[in-house]
Amino acid sequence: MGYVGLPTALALHESGARTTGLDVSAERLGTIASGEPDLVEADRERLSRARGDTGFTLTTDQSSITEADAVIICVPTPLDEHLGPELSPLRAACRAVVEQARLGQVLILTSTSFVGTTRQLLAEPLAERGFTVGEDVFVAFSPERIDPGHPEHTQRATPRVVGGSTWRCAEKARAVLELLTPSLHVVSSAEAAELTKLYENSFRAVNIALANEFAGICGTLSLDPVEVTKAAATKPYGFMPFYPGPGVGGHCIPCDPQYLLWQLRAARVTAPLVDKAMTLIADRPRHVVTRALETLSAAGRGLAGARVVVIGVSYKPGVADLRESSALEIITGLLALGAKVDYHDPMVGHVLLRGGRVLENVPEPHGAEWDLALVHTVHPGYDYDWVRQCPIVLDATYTFTAAPGRALV
Repeated sequence: MGYVGLPTALALHESGARTTGLDVSAERLGTIASGEPDLVEADRERLSRARGDTGFTLTTDQSSITEADAVIICVPTPLDEHLGPELSPLRAACRAVVEQARLGQVLILTSTSFVGTTRQLLAEPLAERGFTVGEDVFVAFSPERIDPGHPEHTQRATPRVVGGSTWRCAEKARAVLELLTPSLHVVSSAEAAELTKLYENSFRAVNIALANEFAGICGTLSLDPVEVTKAAATKPYGFMPFYPGPGVGGHCIPCDPQYLLWQLRAARVTAPLVDKAMTLIADRPRHVVTRALETLSAAGRGLAGARVVVIGVSYKPGVADLRESSALEIITGLLALGAKVDYHDPMVGHVLLRGGRVLENVPEPHGAEWDLALVHTVHPGYDYDWVRQCPIVLDATYTFTAAPGRALV
C-alpha cells in the first residue's frame, strides 16, 4: 500500500469494487487510516471518502487474499548493493498469493522486474500447487503507470499494458484493469509486458543522459539548454523533449534499466547504450558537487568550510518522496569535501543520510546565511524569493529564474 498500491486501491474503490488494502506494515496502514499519507490532492480526497466505508478495508492478515476475486501485487523492487534485483519483498508477496490462491482468482503482478518474473514467481508455483493456469486461476503482468506529483496523469487517463500467461488470462486481467482505465493494450504474453516496462524507462534514461550531455555542450557554447530544447520540441515529429537536471530519483529510472542489464549480463549479452546511459546518470550527482566546487572557486573561496544550502531534497517537484533522490548523494558529497550543509524543503522534515547522519529541514531560511545555494528541487506553490539574498546560486534545475544571476550546472 505504497506509492503504487494505495492510489490503485483508492481508484478501485472509487470504481465501485469492494477493496482490501493488504500490507505487512501495520505502521503504514495506521498512516493511511489516519489520512496522512503522501498523496496528490485527488487521491487525498478519494482516501477521505474511503475511510470508514465498509467497502474499503485495510489489513495485515494475508488470509484476506483468499477472499478476493482479483489480487493486484504492488510491492517495491529495489536494487541491492551490486545493482542487481533485490526481490525479497516481491518473492514474499508472491509466495503469500500462491499459498492463499483459490479457484477462479485473477492474479495481476504490477511490480517492475526482469523478464520471466511473473512466470517464475506466480505461474510456475501455482502449477506446482496443482492449478492449471488459464483454467483454474488467471495470471497476468501489467506494469504500473503511476506518476507521483503530476495529478493530470490520472490512472483513468493513462493507458495500461497487460500480458497474460495465456490469452484467457490476459482477457480476465483486462476485465479487472478496466476498473482503473478504459484504455488497455493487450500484448501476447506476460514477458512482452515485462519488457515493455523496462523499455519505457530505459528510453527515458538514455534521453535524460543525452539531455544532461547537451546541457554541458550548451554551457561550452554559452547557450541556454532549456531554450534550445524548447526550440527543438517545436518540431511536430521525430523529437521528444527531455530536460537536464541534478540527477534522477524515484524507483523507475535509477532502478528499472538495471534489471534489464542484470538479466542480459547473465545471458552474456551487452546493451552498451543503456549501460553507458546508466553510468552517466549515476555520475550526475558527483558532477553537481564538482560544479559547486568550481562555482565557489570562481568566486574566490573553496568548498571546505563553506556554508551551503540545498534547496529541495525530494526526487521531483510536488512530492515528499526521497527514494533514490540525487539530493542525498549530493549532500553526502558536499559534506565529504568539508562543506557545512543545510537544506530547505517544505515537504520533507528530515533526511537520513548514508552512515546514519540526520539533517533537519530549515523551515524559515534567510539567504544571507549561506555562501552558496544549490537549487535541486523547486516545489510548486511555495515562496523561494529568499534565495535572491544568497550571494551565489547554482541552479541544477536550469529553470530557477527567481535568481537571474545564477550559475548553471
